[in-house]
Amino acid sequence: MNKRLLSLDVFRGITIAGMILVNNPGSWEYIYAPLAHAAWHGWTPTDLVFPFFLFIVGVSIVFALSTPLEKAEPKNILIKKITIRSLKLFGLGLFMAAFPFFVFEPEFALKDFGKLRIMGVLQRIALCYMMASLLFLYFKPKMLDWIAVGCLVVYWILMVLVPVPEYGAGMIDSPDGNLASYLDRLLLGKDHLWAGAERMRDPEGLFSTIPALVNTLLGIRTGLILRNKSLEQSQKLVQLFVQGVIFIVLGYCWDWFFPINKSIWTSSYALFTSGQAMCGLAVCYYLIDIQGHKKWFFFFEVYGVNAIIVFVMSGLLSKTFSLIKVTKSPDKEISVSSWFYKNVCEQIFSTYNASLLYALIWIFVWFVVLWLMYRKNIIIKV
Repeated sequence: MNKRLLSLDVFRGITIAGMILVNNPGSWEYIYAPLAHAAWHGWTPTDLVFPFFLFIVGVSIVFALSTPLEKAEPKNILIKKITIRSLKLFGLGLFMAAFPFFVFEPEFALKDFGKLRIMGVLQRIALCYMMASLLFLYFKPKMLDWIAVGCLVVYWILMVLVPVPEYGAGMIDSPDGNLASYLDRLLLGKDHLWAGAERMRDPEGLFSTIPALVNTLLGIRTGLILRNKSLEQSQKLVQLFVQGVIFIVLGYCWDWFFPINKSIWTSSYALFTSGQAMCGLAVCYYLIDIQGHKKWFFFFEVYGVNAIIVFVMSGLLSKTFSLIKVTKSPDKEISVSSWFYKNVCEQIFSTYNASLLYALIWIFVWFVVLWLMYRKNIIIKV
């Protein structure tokens, strides 16, 4: 079972391409609603991207660790590999947060690392990967399911019942007054949170990583189904769809009491998005691994085999372009990215379509880079 599951690569590619799409509009003023996060409660297609990636991490854990476990490879060796990879991912996240290490205005100086954001996308992936991998090494599948249930229920109870100083209990309608935001401020400090909302909260904070872990654990559940040799492909497909729909329905029902919300990663959100991911992967599995329509999805396969590295390179280059200035007029300079948007994209379309065009061009450019890597069989693993 060492053979790569092509549908998983494709699903990962769709997810990472979606992540790059929503992170790189030509203008943040002109974004179609489905390409923006929900303001607070509720969801948009953009809110599915990150939980899908955490889910994919869980599926990948099964395929990466099952064979070594079956061969009785010492667990201390596996733990060392897991720890090293987690530290690399967390370190890359900190690197991206710190980049470009210098500030240029009002004067050139070293960045104040005392205000570095500690958590972020890669940092949360690192924590979920490490915790889920260790749980997979030491617990049976049924126990993993119970741990997932425990994470969701305990998080819900704490968020609803534990009072926050100066706000009270159950303030999930308040971006700053909910328990997750308060604990992140307490544990990480305001200076180390997300730059928005006056640094009062972090959408990838520590406390909300608890329900985010469930997305990875349900990915493990899915990976075990896909790797089960006793099941026919059609049986695997049915199980993925049925369980996915059940999780979606349960998530919607829970939404009545604990609203679907990405920013605080509510239990309903974790369950709902995991169900969506399970159904999405099932579609890919049916079309690619069962029906054999591999050529249709080559674009996303190329993205999927180097997903983490393209996320990092795209983020770093986007920051670099925003720092490089060109002269617009004798008394005004704009970034290279803004210049390209205004002088190329806005000459073809206007407002929302121009902004979307910029993001699509960005995705295509990175596809060319990834395709060259794919042709040379260059796969960079973190």
